[in-house]
Amino acid sequence: MRVSVILRAAHPPTCRQLLPAIHTHTIGNIFRIAAIAYHAFAFTLVFVHWLESRALDFAIATPNDNNGRMHLDHLTFAAGPAGLDAETKKLEGLLGEHFRDGGVHPRFGTKNRILPLADDRYLEVVEVLAHPVAEKAPFGQAVRQRSEEGGGWMSWVISVDDLAPLEARLDRKSVEGSRQFPDGRWLHWHQIGIKGLLNDPQLPYFIHWESEPDVLPSALKGDIKLVELDIAGSAERVSDWLGVDVHSEFDGVKLTFNSPNGHPGVASAIFETPNGQLKL
Repeated sequence: MRVSVILRAAHPPTCRQLLPAIHTHTIGNIFRIAAIAYHAFAFTLVFVHWLESRALDFAIATPNDNNGRMHLDHLTFAAGPAGLDAETKKLEGLLGEHFRDGGVHPRFGTKNRILPLADDRYLEVVEVLAHPVAEKAPFGQAVRQRSEEGGGWMSWVISVDDLAPLEARLDRKSVEGSRQFPDGRWLHWHQIGIKGLLNDPQLPYFIHWESEPDVLPSALKGDIKLVELDIAGSAERVSDWLGVDVHSEFDGVKLTFNSPNGHPGVASAIFETPNGQLKL
C-alpha cells in the first residue's frame, strides 16, 4: 500500500493536468505585457506633447540657420531736441521715403512715425510725451533717456511666436503694449526686455504681436532693405541675451560689433535704397 502511494506521487502530471496551469500563466503574462505596453504608449504621448510644448525653448536656445523662430522686426530711432516732426522730415530726406503716422502708445506715454521696410520689417521714430505714464513705463523712460542724450538709434527689436520661454529665462512677466492709429484702429502686442535695454542699450528687446495680420506693421510693404547693423558692444553679450550665436549675422541682416568697452548701443544701420546704400 505504501509503495503504490509513492509510485503514484512520483508519476509526472498529465498534459490535461498541466493545461489549466499553463493557460492561467499565459493569460497572466498577456495581461502584464498589455499593461506594460499601455503605460509605455501613454508615456510616449505625454513625452511627445511635452516636446511640442517646449519646441520654442529649443528653437531659441539652439543656433540654426534661421536663428530659431526669432525675427528682426524693427528698429527704433528716438527723436532729438528738435522733436518728432523735424526728425522724421530729416530721415525722409535721407531715405527718400515718406513715414506714416503710427499713433500714440497710451501705456508708454509715447508716439511714433513708421516707415515700412522690406522683409517684414519697419523703422520707427518715437517721441516721449509730457504725460505721467511716461515717467513710470520703462519704454517711456528709455525713449526719454535717449532723447535727452541728443536722440538717435535707441534699439533693435526681435519678434517671437511665444514670450513664455523668455519670461521664464528673464524671470519676469511681459507687459502689454498698444498703439491707436489715427483712424481709430488699435494694434496690440506684449513685450519684454526693456529693462535690459535700459541697463545695456546694445541688447534688443522682444515683442509678440497679437493683432490680426492686416493691422500689423508687416502688412505695409516697403522697398528699402535693412542690410547691416553696427552695434557698439560685445557679440558674446548679445549672443548670451538672445540664446543664439549672432557674431556676424541675424535673420539675414549682417551684424558688426565694435567698441566692446565703450558706450553700448546701436551705432548705425545700413539700408539698401533705390538710390543705393545709405548709412545712418
